[in-house]
Amino acid sequence: MKMTRAEQEAFLTEVHVSVIAINAEGRGPVTMPIWYKYEPGGEIVMTTQADSLKAVMLRKAGRFTLCVQQETLPYKYVTVEGPVTNITNADLEKDIRPIAERYLAPERANRFVNSLRNSHELVIRMKPERWFSRVFNL
Repeated sequence: MKMTRAEQEAFLTEVHVSVIAINAEGRGPVTMPIWYKYEPGGEIVMTTQADSLKAVMLRKAGRFTLCVQQETLPYKYVTVEGPVTNITNADLEKDIRPIAERYLAPERANRFVNSLRNSHELVIRMKPERWFSRVFNL
């Protein structure tokens, strides 16, 4: 069963580890897990190290697909695809901490953010253009 747009957006606001797929020249898409945040009507927001394979590939491809799934019954997923709308330098407190706290308890989030103090991090934004979803009511 397909989800409505409101159901898709609500699902994306829940905490799930996502997988991004980025087209790579001369080979299949490269997929990698990544944390993200999303607010209905907005953009997918994620962070990564400036010199990471993700950052290099996203700059070159200019777009990506993000798949989010629920691994317990009822199984479901939402996949969105669209262009990278912005890549900027990340601020640890403004950009990275909110995503870390979405996935980790406060103490662990703090350790994670502190571990990045000497790292050059980027914020990557994508505006979903295409939406796909499914709920498996088994």
